[in-house]
Amino acid sequence: MNIVSDIRPSPIAGTWYEGHPKTLAEEIDRYLDQAKLPEFSGTVIAVIAPHAGHRYSGAVAGYAFAAVRGRSPGLVAVISAMHHPYHQALLTTSHDAYATPLGNIPVDKQAIASLDAALMTDLGIHLSPIANDPEHSLEIELPFLQRSLVGEFTLLPVMVRAQEPKVSKGLGKALASVLRGQDALLVASTDLSHFYTQAVANALDAEMLAQIEAFSPDGAFEAEKSGKGSACGLGALAAVLWAAQELEADTVKILHHATSGDVTGDFSSVVGYGAAVVLKTR
Repeated sequence: MNIVSDIRPSPIAGTWYEGHPKTLAEEIDRYLDQAKLPEFSGTVIAVIAPHAGHRYSGAVAGYAFAAVRGRSPGLVAVISAMHHPYHQALLTTSHDAYATPLGNIPVDKQAIASLDAALMTDLGIHLSPIANDPEHSLEIELPFLQRSLVGEFTLLPVMVRAQEPKVSKGLGKALASVLRGQDALLVASTDLSHFYTQAVANALDAEMLAQIEAFSPDGAFEAEKSGKGSACGLGALAAVLWAAQELEADTVKILHHATSGDVTGDFSSVVGYGAAVVLKTR
């Protein structure tokens, strides 16, 4: 067994999600069990999942990770938003592993180095390593991966601060170059609209989900720009869609949508959540 000494401690276990290992495992398994997936076929290249506290978005996230339950990829690339005011466009962890109450997930330093080299070649941008980051949107997906996947995997974590099509497309192409030929899974971490009424949120989310299902990262950016749709992790979402296209995915299937209001009963100011699977069917 490899002993990892430099571990990113969780800043959100016990607040954003359950901190006790047994209770957390039971909670995640319940979300996975309760997900009623629609029919789909093909190889799963990526999933799209929300990143709010598990109380609010866990049931929707369960749909995304139920779609890969029982799989055993060797490498998982989780691409998330960066909500905090770092000035770098693209960030990763400088630690050797992420800690959750369910155990430590080793970071694939070779994959990070390969991605950094590809980004410098294509975009002239480094993947900036940071320590002890407070970002929740990447970590929140990890317990779902730990309960849905079989066996051990390494992690390629990327946090996207830039919200620009050029950066997302370059990241997508670079990710594909690193993941091509590997048994790998992509995860896009994003919520949808924020703090509108339920009716407005449903309309905004429907447009963004339509662009996602149309497999159009350009359309997702246009929806945000025009005010017709919204996704707080748009840069990460678009990068994963572009990466999946490079990896020969051809279909996106929306699995579920809900809002925080569906959980709390307060429909005056809600956050939207969507789950989707990106497939190679041909």
